Amino acid sequence: MEDKDIINLSKSIFGACLALGTICLLGGVFKLEPFVAAGYMLLIIATPVNLFLILAFLIHGLVNRSSLKTCIKAIGILSINIPIAILYAVIGICLISDGHW
Repeated sequence: MEDKDIINLSKSIFGACLALGTICLLGGVFKLEPFVAAGYMLLIIATPVNLFLILAFLIHGLVNRSSLKTCIKAIGILSINIPIAILYAVIGICLISDGHW
């Protein structure tokens, strides 16, 4: 896998998870229950997918030392999703628990 492909894959996964999470959060803000359920399913599905990709990039970088710097960049891009997902989850839990439903 070329360095450009590694970065593009990580950016694509990051963007897809961010977009889907934002859509689910906005649906939850507007009290649309299917979006809330989809948001929690996204957390359940996206977490292992992102962790698998991080592990795959790490292994690829260790096996192909010339790609290690690029793989670390890709891992950094994917890791940006972690605090965003935590923030979205906290907002969603607060909306549900505060009786906004």
